[in-house]
Amino acid sequence: MNRLFGKSKPKEPPPSMTDCISSVDSRAESIDKKISRLDAELIKYKDQMKKMREGPAKNSVKQKALRVLKQRKMYEQQADNLRQQAFNMEQANYACQTLKDTHTTVQAMKLGVKQMQKEFKKINIDEIEDIQDDMADMLDQADEVQDALGRSYGMPEIDEDELNAELDALGDEIALDDDASYLDDAVKAPNAPTKEPGSESVTNKDGVLVDEFGLPQIPAS
Repeated sequence: MNRLFGKSKPKEPPPSMTDCISSVDSRAESIDKKISRLDAELIKYKDQMKKMREGPAKNSVKQKALRVLKQRKMYEQQADNLRQQAFNMEQANYACQTLKDTHTTVQAMKLGVKQMQKEFKKINIDEIEDIQDDMADMLDQADEVQDALGRSYGMPEIDEDELNAELDALGDEIALDDDASYLDDAVKAPNAPTKEPGSESVTNKDGVLVDEFGLPQIPAS
């Protein structure tokens, strides 16, 4: 069959928006190069006209400059049109891509909801409530065990008022123990001797004679 009618050529994919934008931008850049060459030619004619006197020769150069200027205006208009086309296509391409991203996001959200529903079916709320109740009961039983282990045995029954009275009295005894008057005797002790023991006359700082051990000497009767 293919020999009789031939094999149909595969259809080429249509150009994408990105390819079209790239092609238009390339055409605009080509026109910009032509405009640059015309600018250089206009500058050359303008310099020639400055050096020439009025007459047919200068008018000829002027006509050439006007022709180049018209071409430049035409290319500028074409370049502006191409840039406007590229801009419009870029805006359309951006809107199309935004819609594609939105569609992808919606599909992902739908898939996520389905996955959540699937996983939620594996969870039994009543079972979780039962586990929480069992845990609370176990904690209560653990507290009862600790209370039982900390129970006291053989403790006498003591009146709480007597304990309070004893506590107050204990505070008074502690206050009495804070008396430091016994330190006064240590302050009144004789000062250390100013001379070494064995000397003929040994006195302390107060001028009192002391023996070799630093004690006050007993006067001879």
